[in-house]
Amino acid sequence: MQNKGLIRLFAILFGAVSIYQLSFTFITSKIESDAERYAYVNVEEGIEDYLTQREGVTTAYLDSVADLPVLGFTSYADAKGKELNKGLDLKGGINVTLQISVKDILKGLAANSKNPAFNAALLGADAASKQSDANYVELFFEAFEKDAQAKLASPDIFANKNLSDEVNFEMTNEEVKSVLRRKIDESIVSAFEVLRERIDGFGVTQPNIQRVGSSGRIVVELPGARDINRAQELLSSTAQLEFWETISQDEQGLSQFLFTADSKIAEISKRESQDEVEALLENAADSVSNNNPLLSKLIAPAPGSNAFVRAAVKDTAEIGGYLRNNEVKALASCRH
Repeated sequence: MQNKGLIRLFAILFGAVSIYQLSFTFITSKIESDAERYAYVNVEEGIEDYLTQREGVTTAYLDSVADLPVLGFTSYADAKGKELNKGLDLKGGINVTLQISVKDILKGLAANSKNPAFNAALLGADAASKQSDANYVELFFEAFEKDAQAKLASPDIFANKNLSDEVNFEMTNEEVKSVLRRKIDESIVSAFEVLRERIDGFGVTQPNIQRVGSSGRIVVELPGARDINRAQELLSSTAQLEFWETISQDEQGLSQFLFTADSKIAEISKRESQDEVEALLENAADSVSNNNPLLSKLIAPAPGSNAFVRAAVKDTAEIGGYLRNNEVKALASCRH
């Protein structure tokens, strides 16, 4: 009898712990369902990039409620970190396998060498890779060594300026192979980390990203993701480093330009208006927009922000049209 009582106690405790752990999954599922319904109601299905817009609204909704208390003992953000990991099997989503181009890495390490033996080995590896599951770099080595006189440490292949600290003319093929394998692995690791950072910015919870041995393949799982085009663009787009010239409000008198441009735009709008009766019937709120067509669309920057002004996304096209007007552009030219 005592053993039965102990078993019953453990069963009750186990059930209580299980319910407690599962409660986080129930909470997140309920809140995420509310977010999806909110996005469904507020995003029209026929608009361009419907899925992207809907995911954006869903994410914004979840961000807005992330820290609000739920049932007095947790929040959405806290529950999300403790919920059951459903994965693709239970939640659905997107599964992608990416292949890192080892051929391009080799060409980069060889500084796009024109050496006949090198390029013949690449062609041989291309042909062999269609019939074999072996790593591309190993297929390249096999094809390269068919020419008994060819040396990987040749000055017009891998003993170049790019690898001067790693490869010298005296090294054997086996020694160079070791360097190349390490360099290729470093490139794959770098690509892996870039993908991880991009996925973190995708907004998907509990993503899975892993390398497939040393094959150069990377498997990415995005549970709950639906927008295939967005995922493809995120994972395959080329990163670009851009430099933008910025100006100081004090140095360039940007404030004065905005006020002058606003007056010019109002003048243009008034000049183009043909219906004076309709203008007289406009209410006070409309008259503010007409008198300050540009300034009325601008928003003060957030506290601590380096921005000068902000604008709502829905107004950016109209603001851009104002600033592209030839008379307004002439005002900017006069200031230089």
